[in-house]
Amino acid sequence: MKRIILSLITILSVVTMNAQNNKTLEQRIMELEDRAALKNLVDTFSTLSDTKEAEQHSLLFTEDATVKTYIGGKLVTELKGRKQIAEVFGNFLAKQETIYHINGQQTVTLNGDHAKGISYCQVAMIAVVDGKRMITQQGVRYNDEYQKIDGRWYIKNRVSNFMWRDTKELSSK
Repeated sequence: MKRIILSLITILSVVTMNAQNNKTLEQRIMELEDRAALKNLVDTFSTLSDTKEAEQHSLLFTEDATVKTYIGGKLVTELKGRKQIAEVFGNFLAKQETIYHINGQQTVTLNGDHAKGISYCQVAMIAVVDGKRMITQQGVRYNDEYQKIDGRWYIKNRVSNFMWRDTKELSSK
């Protein structure tokens, strides 16, 4: 029985390695570059959110991009195009004293000049509400569609799923 299992594992390993080796070195390098560029795109989105640079932030999206935001499974906003994305994000970010994103894992499926990805993020936002400094922490899962245009990756469609939220008064400085 052990021999059969070891034989099956060996065969599976060889088949898997051969499937990976069917790609040329150039194709494998391009895939790694695309994955790195997509991770950088998602991280840049977060950084520009934290620095409240809504105009630069909107340039990470295609001209006709869509952004849907769900909180607790309920659709709360649906945006279309860079102009609307910049305006709505800018207005929201301006209300925050501080905003801070921490990005986690990202999985990506590449298909030529298109890709799909899922990214996880924890967001902390500090704002003054009724004279009190409040911190809201949220867990977000982004379901993205990306498009590569002229050698550069953009967000084509984003669905932001705010999965959980915790708000409390921030202790004094």
